[in-house]
Amino acid sequence: MNVLHRLRNPSLLKFLSLLRAENLSLNGPGHIFQILRFCRTERAVNPKTGANLSELAKKSRVVRREAQAALLEYLHSTRSLQFMDAENMSKNTPEFFDRLLTKVDIDDGDVSRSLTRFLRYHPINEFEPFFESIGLEPSQYASFLPRNLMFLNDDQLLLRNYYVLCNYGVPRNRIGRIYKEANEVFRYDYGIMQEKLLSLQSLGLKQSLVVKIVASSPYLLLGDANKEFLEFLEKLKGIGIDYDWLQENISERDSCNWKCVLELISLLGEMGLKGEILGEVIKQHPDLLLECSGRITFCLVGFLLKFGSTQNIVQSVFLQFPRMSVVKFTYNLCHCYKFLDEIKMPVKEIGRICRLYPLLLGSCELKKVTSLLGILNCGMNRLCRMIKEDPYVLNKWVLGVRVDRLQDPNRILNVRMMKIKFLISLGFVEDSKEMERALKVFRGKGEELQERFDCLVKLGLSREEVVEMLKVAPQILNQSKDVIETKIGCFVRDLGYSLSDLVTHPALVSYTSERVKLRLLTYKWLKDERVVHPKLTLSTLLSCSEEIFLRSWVNSHPKGPEFWERLKKQIYSAE
Repeated sequence: MNVLHRLRNPSLLKFLSLLRAENLSLNGPGHIFQILRFCRTERAVNPKTGANLSELAKKSRVVRREAQAALLEYLHSTRSLQFMDAENMSKNTPEFFDRLLTKVDIDDGDVSRSLTRFLRYHPINEFEPFFESIGLEPSQYASFLPRNLMFLNDDQLLLRNYYVLCNYGVPRNRIGRIYKEANEVFRYDYGIMQEKLLSLQSLGLKQSLVVKIVASSPYLLLGDANKEFLEFLEKLKGIGIDYDWLQENISERDSCNWKCVLELISLLGEMGLKGEILGEVIKQHPDLLLECSGRITFCLVGFLLKFGSTQNIVQSVFLQFPRMSVVKFTYNLCHCYKFLDEIKMPVKEIGRICRLYPLLLGSCELKKVTSLLGILNCGMNRLCRMIKEDPYVLNKWVLGVRVDRLQDPNRILNVRMMKIKFLISLGFVEDSKEMERALKVFRGKGEELQERFDCLVKLGLSREEVVEMLKVAPQILNQSKDVIETKIGCFVRDLGYSLSDLVTHPALVSYTSERVKLRLLTYKWLKDERVVHPKLTLSTLLSCSEEIFLRSWVNSHPKGPEFWERLKKQIYSAE
């Protein structure tokens, strides 16, 4: 089981060294969860773009709009910043803006004049709203604030490189990451930034792709083009993937470690995924390569190898990878491992299931153990036994799927034996077709069926007649005692039929009282009007659909439909 300790896979070992550099480790599913959380956190650390109104809850939107307009006017007209920059700094700096308004008395009704007067005597440090407008938070840009400058126009080198990025197409709210991770590029002399961007474009990349790459990997603008990135582009060509795929799938919100991506491609090659085969896998599942720079896929491979999966098994997992994100798949896989551990399944059995059924485990988002035990009304031993016998039973226990309580095998057997005993007492032959049919139809315990049988006998039918009725229509006994009494009473007392008619047509007891009363009273009226055959059987009248009944008999009389509707309304309203 401890296969991971004997591995000598160079690509995996290199990745582990990368994890150690980031204070992460890969010592079991618990640590894989740690890496999943790390990668999710890394992706979630994005520049804030929405306003934070917690400190302005008492201010109205009108006040806010007027204050923003006054700040825009100040930055553009008084401080001579370009209009686009002034607008961005006035509208996309919620934290700076909130701090500013707390210093200004705006209760006199003239927000614009109050703020303008304040700014005239209290000039702001323009680098604060500038850094926030490009996507940095106060805690991130505090160390970048120049000590000797307050006004943006005093740092023309910064603005010049900033405008080069803006004019090239880099979104303003993404420039903050570039400043944070490679602020040296904003000290470039005239023309160098443009040259760096064009050098990336000269590799055959479209301008829009260069924008995404620079936003996700700002360090590529430092020095010469990163050799790992150049090697990555060559690898893409080698497995049959063009740059359009990269443009479609890379996200400027993510941070890419091209060295880690290269190590993953090398590892997958050692697992048997090479050339066009690897290319097809990556085309169908781009996140295998690009999600957290491939860290999640490394975790997945490590998990599989730790439980003794061979290269062929690992290869088959990627070739048959389901249409879901690698983060979700890996999370499900680890969660299933924890599930099996929580139900006290033996270690060897857990290893066998994880090794032989990785695609099943990765596709199942299981319910919690405590919830499932409560729903199924069983113990952990039975749960383990069910999974051992058929691991695919896990598909029935995923979130969002209704789970029915398990039946007690002993109780099911007892109920069946009681039904068989009851049927034998009625004269049914054991193992006959009639008995099997009755067993499938009957619902209820043996004593309940006996009570309903006795009810039919008490109503005036002989025991032999009831037995014959049940052979034809065993579903009669699926109704409660009260319902049976009500239906037969209506048939005999209200409609004037005899019990012998019921013996001839036992299925009548299965129909609702309203249906029987409506059809038989209508037939009686039609018969009195001499428009229908006087000796139609009860089964003929009741077994057909309402549409056929109307077409065949009711419509044969000009006033038939009117009589039918009037009688129907009367019967159903009375019920």
